[in-house]
Amino acid sequence: MRNKGICVAGNLIVDLTYPIAGWPAEGELTTITGGAVRTVGGAVVNCAVDLAVMDGSVPVKALGVVGDDEAGDFLLDRLKRYPSIDVGMIRREGETSFTVVMSDDGTKTRTFFQYRGAGALLTPDSFDWDRISCDILHVGYILLLDGLDAPDPEYGTGMARVLREARARGIMTSVDVVTETGDRMARLVPPALRYADLCVINELEAAGVTGVPLRGKDGYLLENNMRDALEALKRFGVSKWAVIHSPEGAWGLDDREELRRVASVPMEKGSIKGTVGAGDAFCSGILYGAYREWDLGESMRLAVRAAAATLTEKGATEGIKPISELLTF
Repeated sequence: MRNKGICVAGNLIVDLTYPIAGWPAEGELTTITGGAVRTVGGAVVNCAVDLAVMDGSVPVKALGVVGDDEAGDFLLDRLKRYPSIDVGMIRREGETSFTVVMSDDGTKTRTFFQYRGAGALLTPDSFDWDRISCDILHVGYILLLDGLDAPDPEYGTGMARVLREARARGIMTSVDVVTETGDRMARLVPPALRYADLCVINELEAAGVTGVPLRGKDGYLLENNMRDALEALKRFGVSKWAVIHSPEGAWGLDDREELRRVASVPMEKGSIKGTVGAGDAFCSGILYGAYREWDLGESMRLAVRAAAATLTEKGATEGIKPISELLTF
């Protein structure tokens, strides 16, 4: 039985979200339709808060670096609201990482401008294994943690070294990725997957990592390719659950290589206020299911509901609900 809780490590970010009338062409003007909304963001804050709201009986440890500034105070104050979250492994140094998010009012799509800041200071040496007592270690995001994305002569990347050490200590490992174009995804993600028990990423990230196309030129999801992409993630080393989520639904391969599919929760027109944090909410649902030793299908059903709940508010965590409400959402 798992009772040590979940440790979430990686990015702690302040999100500044601006609603815009539409994305302009290069050199053109668009209208900011409202004031900026400042919210917490990043894998550590989003997943830790999501898990705390879902079920306050689950111990959650937060591990990362924030700046010794007002923005760092803002992030820590949010985490400290929840008795189940332990912030003792958050180091303060430098300037807090922030992201400017442009949220299109019409399409509800988001475009991100990210300042690494203190997040770049997280390295394998930041993990004090004598203090990290947990059942699951989740680290996010690969490609946005310069200190963990750095080369490692033995394991390929610093992230891979951390995950390998966690596994050696009997800790289940989980990773998440940020969406990025270019070759870094195919180069930096596979070393980490060799030591990942859980991999929870979206369809664009999965295509970038595996090379399996998951959206056609017309934008439609290539659902028939999902198994190929999931099997490719498994071949990279994902040992337990490989999961791909998208606006249309979620697909996963469990540890018996059985394919699971769960449709997205239907949302009423006008009920979607923002999409920031939906991926982390989905991931939190998977982490919770793995911690409670549910099967993958049951975990995915919770995950799509958690993601849908976050769509009802502009911030990344404001829409999340307790487990009892999510299961009937």
